[in-house]
Amino acid sequence: MPRDTLTADRILRAAIELLDDEGLDGLNMRSLAQRLGSAATAVYWHIKNKDDLVRLASDAVWSEVEAPDLDATDWRTAAAAHAVGMHAMLTRHPWLVQAFGSHLLHGPAQARHNDLSLAIYEKAGFAAADADRAAGAALAFVLGSTLGPAAQVSLNRRLNRSGADAEQLMADAMKRATETAMQFPHLRKRLGTTAAAEYAGAPDKSFEFGLQSLLDGFEARLAADRAGAGR
Repeated sequence: MPRDTLTADRILRAAIELLDDEGLDGLNMRSLAQRLGSAATAVYWHIKNKDDLVRLASDAVWSEVEAPDLDATDWRTAAAAHAVGMHAMLTRHPWLVQAFGSHLLHGPAQARHNDLSLAIYEKAGFAAADADRAAGAALAFVLGSTLGPAAQVSLNRRLNRSGADAEQLMADAMKRATETAMQFPHLRKRLGTTAAAEYAGAPDKSFEFGLQSLLDGFEARLAADRAGAGR
C-alpha cells in the first residue's frame, strides 16, 4: 500500500484493534503494518514510535466515553453515568489499564474527561481542592474495578501463547487457590455455598455497589461540610 493511502486515523483504528486482540505486548510496528497491508516504514511517516502510538490510541478510546450533560442533570446522576462510561470503555480495552502503569498518557480527549470530572464535583458543592480529590477517588475506583478483568485477559493471552493447556492450568490453579482459601473461615463459608469458579472474581454487582457507596460517601461529606459551615 503506498504511503499516501495511509492516514493517522486509519493507523490508530488498526492499532486499537491490534491492542484489543493482542495487548500491549502484541503491538509493534511490523504487526501493525501487516494489519494495514503496508510497510512498517510507511507507518513511521505518521507515527514516531510505539510509545507515541500507545499514547494516541489511548486518547482515541477516551472519545468513546459519553459525556453527561451537566446542565440537564444533577451531579450524582452525572457522576454515576461518567463512572459507568469509563468502566465500560476500560473493560472494552483492557490494555489501557496496563498502559496507565507503563506509559505517559495524555491528550485532548483524556483532558476533556478530567475537566468534566472536576466540573461534576464542583457542581456537587466541593471546593476546588476537594473536587480534585473526589475526581481522583472516582477514577481510582473505576480503574481498580477493571484491574481484575484486564488481568484475566492478559493471563489468558499469555497462557494461550505458551502452548500449554490453558484450561488445565487454570483449573489446577483454581483448585490450589480453593484449598488455600478453605483454611480461612470467611472464605470457607462462602466457598461452601458458592461454586469456587463463580466466586473467583468479584461477586456480581460489585462495581455498582462500590460506585453507589462511593457517591453516598461524597454526599455525606458534603452534608457534613455544609453543617459545619452553618455553625
